[in-house]
Amino acid sequence: MIETCPRRRMITGISFLVILTTLVLIIESRWTGSPKPKHFVIENNSTCWMKEEYEIIQDCHPCSAFEIASKIKGVCIHTHNKEVLRCKSGETVSRSCDKVAWMDKRNFWTFESILCVVGILSTLVSFYRQKLLDKKVMMRIQRQLHQSV
Repeated sequence: MIETCPRRRMITGISFLVILTTLVLIIESRWTGSPKPKHFVIENNSTCWMKEEYEIIQDCHPCSAFEIASKIKGVCIHTHNKEVLRCKSGETVSRSCDKVAWMDKRNFWTFESILCVVGILSTLVSFYRQKLLDKKVMMRIQRQLHQSV
């Protein structure tokens, strides 16, 4: 069934699906809010960030391999990510955080890039195979015509 579909219609359909997928991703990212932050282990049992205002000094980032292996920082044990806060009282605190935003984004675009490359390679292989099959059919027809003459 798909073999009888003309090339122009196939390209139009694939382009439509790519545009539709992009629109869905954009709309979904706009509508979905960030979930409520989970409560994780805090360094030195300080909970000043729960009681008073705070500012984030360093966004959520992965702990170093040394911090994880040595277990120096208790916040790095559970999620292997940490966030540094400064409370209004001046106290600086580290707390565990769930996800590192830039890593999630990087992983997503890596995955999308791999899928794109696989799709392009599959398309090229399909076109090459179609050319070979068309050539075989033409050779068979030529042979039959040559034999009948």
